[in-house]
Amino acid sequence: MKPHLPVISTLCALLVGCAVGPDYERPAALKSQPLPKSFAGEWKTAQPSAHLPRGVWWDIFSDPELNRLEQAATTDNESLAAAVARFNQARALVDIARSDFFPQLSFAGSVKRQRTSKNAPQSGQPAGEAFNFSTFTVPLEMSWEPDLWGRIRRQTEAAGARLDASADDVEAVRLAIQGAVAADYFALRAFDAELALVADTITTFHRSLELTRNRRKGGVASDLDVSEAETQLRTAEGQLPALQLQRAKLAHALATLCGQPAMTFATTANPTQLRPPPTVPPTMPSELLERRPDIAAAERQMAAANADIGVAKSAFFPRLVFNGLAGLQSVNAGTVFNWPSHLWAVGPTLELPIFTGGRNTAQLAAARAAYDETVARYRDTVLAAFQEIEDQLAAQRYLAKQLDAETAALVSARRTQEIANNRYRAGLVTYLEVAAAQSAAFDRNRAVVRLQGERCVATVGLIKALGGGWEANTGAAPPQH
Repeated sequence: MKPHLPVISTLCALLVGCAVGPDYERPAALKSQPLPKSFAGEWKTAQPSAHLPRGVWWDIFSDPELNRLEQAATTDNESLAAAVARFNQARALVDIARSDFFPQLSFAGSVKRQRTSKNAPQSGQPAGEAFNFSTFTVPLEMSWEPDLWGRIRRQTEAAGARLDASADDVEAVRLAIQGAVAADYFALRAFDAELALVADTITTFHRSLELTRNRRKGGVASDLDVSEAETQLRTAEGQLPALQLQRAKLAHALATLCGQPAMTFATTANPTQLRPPPTVPPTMPSELLERRPDIAAAERQMAAANADIGVAKSAFFPRLVFNGLAGLQSVNAGTVFNWPSHLWAVGPTLELPIFTGGRNTAQLAAARAAYDETVARYRDTVLAAFQEIEDQLAAQRYLAKQLDAETAALVSARRTQEIANNRYRAGLVTYLEVAAAQSAAFDRNRAVVRLQGERCVATVGLIKALGGGWEANTGAAPPQH
């Protein structure tokens, strides 16, 4: 009894609803889930939210120049452009995977000139004779594989999850670039402040040297005092080139981040005192961790690997392919388009793996191991996120304490410097005591300036660690890919 196509089609329709392999369920983000005290609420396991709006988070620093640099980096950075290109590749791969749902049509016209064998009898021809003839074929071929076991659905599911992961990777690159711009900018401004401090100190030391020379002419100061004052001045002058070099390197780094050649990029020095960074709230909503793009990307990679298990499992089941052909064929070019030259063929092909030497089993084992790897990587990413946030919160606390201590030390050093200057003018001490007091005040002042810059950089690090700010919803439009 010959199978009828309607019966086969009905069976296919029933089987298409099947999809082998496990349906994806997000695993726990942590084997145990102790939430840091700095977070409010409960940790929502593995709920990726990288798509949530971050807004222009650097606006909290109220710095127009930083705003300009961030805009340039977001628009022109080449690493970000490469990430967007990878996203477009992933989107094309989804379309490729989805195309297997549809019938494939192709045209393969051909012209052949051939000769039959004398020793091989041909149908309808006497043996022992050879014939030369041409064949002109104009066919339209069609093939379609119904997704009986969900193989195509699973591979499309995997491609879609990888597309989501690629979108999250774009956001990760964008956030990393924005964070690097802000961190380098505040480090550069700290160098501006330090350079201005060194320049002012050099001016002060130069006046001290002239005063000491005049006192020596008057017989009040010694050659040792003059030598000490000159050494102090030259030492301060020698510190300028090193600071200028570090500032130049930061400016060059900002140029690259903004997609500009280093030789054409310039940032005007701004020696004004760095503003205190925004205050970090004592507790933050737990949703912030879910907004980290690296966590979201790792979760999507798990979903893709889970779908790959279904693809590997489908190799154990038969594949049914419907093939069809319709066209024209003739041995004469002049009659190829006549109606008697038409031909057609249609029928199913069933492929069933019987023995593959363990290949299918090995592929399934590899897919399951790859999924286990993505789970481990996901949990490792979450742990690394907790570590990074705790590191940045600790930096906020301890840098604030260190800055308070250094500020108090600076006040004390300036008072000591004033006392030493008064004692020197009264002729009670040598210039060595003045130089020591001035150097101590200078060092403490530089330490305060550096710590102010480090606190701003640490605040940027915390914002980056939280996925772009500590507000659960900024109200801005979501980033576009």
